[in-house]
Amino acid sequence: MTRIVIVGGGLSGCLAALALAERRPEVDFLLVEGENALGGQHVWSFFDTDIGPEIRWLLDGVPITRWANHEVRFPRRNRVLGLGYNSLKSVDLDAAVRKLVPPERISLRRRVSQVEANAVTLEDGERIAAEAVIEARGPGTTDGIELGWQKFVGRTYRFAHPHGRSRPVIMDATVEQSDGYRFVYSLPFTSTELLVEDTYYSTSPALDDAAIGAGLDAQLAKLAPGPAEQVEQERGVLPVLLGGSVDALWNEGAAVPRLGLRGGFFHPTTGYSLPDAVRNAVLLADQAELSTAALYDLFHQRARRLWKERKYFQLLNRMLFHGADPAGRYRVLEHFYRLPEPVIGRFYAGELTAADKVRILSGRPPVPITRAVSALFRRAA
Repeated sequence: MTRIVIVGGGLSGCLAALALAERRPEVDFLLVEGENALGGQHVWSFFDTDIGPEIRWLLDGVPITRWANHEVRFPRRNRVLGLGYNSLKSVDLDAAVRKLVPPERISLRRRVSQVEANAVTLEDGERIAAEAVIEARGPGTTDGIELGWQKFVGRTYRFAHPHGRSRPVIMDATVEQSDGYRFVYSLPFTSTELLVEDTYYSTSPALDDAAIGAGLDAQLAKLAPGPAEQVEQERGVLPVLLGGSVDALWNEGAAVPRLGLRGGFFHPTTGYSLPDAVRNAVLLADQAELSTAALYDLFHQRARRLWKERKYFQLLNRMLFHGADPAGRYRVLEHFYRLPEPVIGRFYAGELTAADKVRILSGRPPVPITRAVSALFRRAA
């Protein structure tokens, strides 16, 4: 019998496998992924302040691109911040897992048709019994939760000559506003490789890949003129939490522990999931009791605690989505970026102090005061 089956070879499943391989090599586990590669086609990012040094060891063997600072641009505010920014490509995550996890503990091209508390059944009919099953296959149901969406299409371009960009621009909201709050995001991975994403904070998860992708070529010409070829494309639709109970995510299907978006482990405003995925993977490796029941209780209670601690972010999200007209949502972020860097760092890390929360809402409101107050205290549908 396999001791642990991790269902899903995305970010959370891969980091869980890396943590077990590093800290608990005696534990028999199997990482099951339906595709031929791990991680999909994604770029995951985080700030230096998102992950403490005590758990950063998990990423030591994973190739990470780091920039010492980053930039934001708005119609009335441009700013370079000295917060280090980091990005991980799925292709590099795939390579790291294959290198650091024993090959017999990785099973690719094996789609799971049924998940139970102590077994998984594959589409070919094989049934794998286990002492613990962990569900890490990405988002599941959203019933009972009110969400907005951060959605994007990104393309990576390779230039014949250096493109001249030296640091990430994580928000350029000087572009035409449409379908909610819109900004262009760019990461210079090398002197000749540049990722450009067109991103929208929208009330709809619908994403017109072709139309947005075509517009990226025009954005590229403004960012870095010169001959370039497209080498990769990615898309994403991330949740922005407005209200609801995390238990809605945990009441679906079998009573098994959940990681990643399926378990509600993401930043309520940015949708970033890597910091929570690192913390959960380290927590998993630290457990003496590795049964399905024990891990279910551990991660379910953790999800509940985090949603309670991060309730403030739901208030801010409702102000963004309900308190501002779509074309004026950028003003909420423009106003936010007046704050000192330490406050901004704690915001992205999800670790705001009481004083931070007051400070974020201080000053002249970026949206009409009556709508802002109404949105802040609007009950989730």
